[in-house]
Amino acid sequence: MLQAEKIKSNWEQFRKEIDAFFPTRAAQLHKMYDELEDRIVMMPASSIAHFHNAFAGGYVDHILRVMDCAKNLYATWQSSGADMSGYTVEELMFAAMHHDLGKVGFPGDGNEVYQVETSDWHRKNQNKMYRHNENIPFTMVPDLSIWLLQEYDVKLSWNEYQAIKIHDGMYDDANKPYYVARTAQAKLKTNLPIILHHADHMAAQIEFERWRNKDKETVKPVQEKSKVTKNNGLKNLAENNPDVERTLTDIFKAFNGE
Repeated sequence: MLQAEKIKSNWEQFRKEIDAFFPTRAAQLHKMYDELEDRIVMMPASSIAHFHNAFAGGYVDHILRVMDCAKNLYATWQSSGADMSGYTVEELMFAAMHHDLGKVGFPGDGNEVYQVETSDWHRKNQNKMYRHNENIPFTMVPDLSIWLLQEYDVKLSWNEYQAIKIHDGMYDDANKPYYVARTAQAKLKTNLPIILHHADHMAAQIEFERWRNKDKETVKPVQEKSKVTKNNGLKNLAENNPDVERTLTDIFKAFNGE
């Protein structure tokens, strides 16, 4: 279970990373995250418990871990003699922070991707903690990630675009031409997409292991018991959960320093 203070500190760290790594784009990014804050703070990183971070606050926790893994892998590749030219650390961190942005869904109330799974059978037999919102268009996560960035006037470089687009590596068949090159000309020009893919995979594996070993702070979807929610996205993540051990009030008290 992620405690309210952990969710709060993760979000504060997330916002600090924007100022640290993307100073020229910070204004646009903060505007986007201000508007989506109520949804993102409570989002899971996946819908099924044995995938990774399928609990409230899991998305931000996952993104911060991917960023840490990307930093560590960059240092490992560099110290091992890899060619680190052709891209910047800012581009790597930007792609790491936004590779899964599409999991936020579309702007506007009721347009979130993840909604609480209310079926006890699915939760107990399939570990399915959340279901996908059937009222929004189907889209692949990388595509919606890139669309959201342009929707909020956040500029991104080709390196960032490509890394976000193919960050799932060979798990997505559409990425095969980028990773299985037949000629030297067709090979990736930088190792940025490879490092991002490995960082994402590493973070997800660590999160799975924590679930498997019961070492991670497991949290179940929370139940709304106050009127502090600002939009239907957060409300949908909170309602109809009888087994909760804390409420939204705990989290908002922590955010308000009460």
